[in-house]
Amino acid sequence: MKREKEELVNIRPLTETDLEAVWHLKFKAPDQSYRKWNAPYFYEHEIPLSAFKKRYLQDESILQKLYGIEIDGDIKGTVSYYWENERTRWLECGIVIYDSRFWSGGIGTKALNLWIDVLFTHIDIPRIGLTTWSGNERMMRCAEKCGFVLEGRLRKVRYYQGEYYDSMRYGMLREEWRCLPRNIL
Repeated sequence: MKREKEELVNIRPLTETDLEAVWHLKFKAPDQSYRKWNAPYFYEHEIPLSAFKKRYLQDESILQKLYGIEIDGDIKGTVSYYWENERTRWLECGIVIYDSRFWSGGIGTKALNLWIDVLFTHIDIPRIGLTTWSGNERMMRCAEKCGFVLEGRLRKVRYYQGEYYDSMRYGMLREEWRCLPRNIL
C-alpha cells in the first residue's frame, strides 16, 4: 500500500491507558488480519480487559518487556522480548503491528531497529534472537533488513490450515549491531 506521507514511528513503555488500546487492537478492533501472521498455529483466546491489565500491571518487569509502537502519536502495535533461558542469557524479541494499514511500508523495520537499540543498550547480552515461521515472509524480510542472520530452520514444525511450515530462527550479535549503519532508523 502506498501512503501519502511518512509516518513518525516511535516506541515507548506502555501506560495503563495504552494497555487498554493494545487490548482493543488485539481482541476487538475490526481489523484482525494480524492473527493470520502472528503465530496463527497457536490459538490465543480473548481475555477480559481487567485480566489483561492485571497480567501486565502485577509484574512490573513485564511492562519493561513490552513497549508500544507509536505511529503519529497512536499505539498501533508492540515490540517485546522474553527470556528463552535467562540463566544462559538467551533473549528473544518480537514485533506485532495490529493495524494492517501500516504493513509493508517500513514501519516494522523502523520499530524493530529502535527496539534492538533499546535491548542492546540496556541489557548486557551478546545476542538477540527472533523467531518467526516460513509463512510470514514480511517478518522474515523485516528481520533481514534489520541485520538479523538466519541461524536455523526447523523444517515442518508449524502446522497451519492443513499445511506444514518451517520455524525460522534469526539472531543478531552485539558486534554486528555495532557495525550497522544508524541511518536505517
